[in-house]
Amino acid sequence: MQELTDLLAQYGLALVFANVFLAQAGAPVPAVPLLLVAGALAAGGELSTGLVVAVAVAASLAGDALWFAAGRLHGVRVLKALCRVALEPDSCVRQTESIFERWGAMSLLFAKFVPGFATVAPPLAGAMRLDVLSFVVYSAAGAALWAGVATAAGMVFAREVDWLLALLVGMGAQAVAVLAVLLALFVAFKWWERHRFVRALRMARISAGELHRMIQDGADPVILDVRSKTARSLDPRRIPGARVIDFTAPDWHLIDVPAERDVVVYCT
Repeated sequence: MQELTDLLAQYGLALVFANVFLAQAGAPVPAVPLLLVAGALAAGGELSTGLVVAVAVAASLAGDALWFAAGRLHGVRVLKALCRVALEPDSCVRQTESIFERWGAMSLLFAKFVPGFATVAPPLAGAMRLDVLSFVVYSAAGAALWAGVATAAGMVFAREVDWLLALLVGMGAQAVAVLAVLLALFVAFKWWERHRFVRALRMARISAGELHRMIQDGADPVILDVRSKTARSLDPRRIPGARVIDFTAPDWHLIDVPAERDVVVYCT
């Protein structure tokens, strides 16, 4: 941590740009801690607050632009690829689409404050064909808000930041070990939670081929399309006869369905 402070004091804005750009490009590196330290240094007059925020916005916009372009070129496939490596891939796509459906381009204003949404929001905006000007304006405004809050927090709590840095330096390798253990426990819990979910899901899953044979054999299953509005607009293909329903209230759509009929649900 002391080396981080020394590097920031020496290279300042260049380090802020590199850190924020890598974070927004998808690298597993946090940007907020560096902005907090930058804010603390700005409080001491070693860095310019305005320049720190401006550089962070430029770096964030550069990283977001890469994902926005990828979304424009490859559509929802980019979003699915990102969600595949998420800790909660089963809900990542739907949660992202739901946020964007509700708020549209304005979701980019608070995207960086929502865990997991910061990286997937730009490619989704590209896939949804948001115009470039709106993307740049909202993305830059959201980055300014995010970077401004983090830098301001560093300035307000400059003494606490200095104290924490000194504490971590004093702990040395122990601090790294504690953080590593906490991170490992969190990842292990998420893996176990997902393992249970997937195991339960496999017991109640059929393939597309099996569903096709059921239809051909006259089983007449009730097919529910629970994809979001966004997902259906990006991929308009539909299983013939499927009912488009609200994912949050499926029972209402099953009132007239006899209990003995099979119900098949498909999503994104």
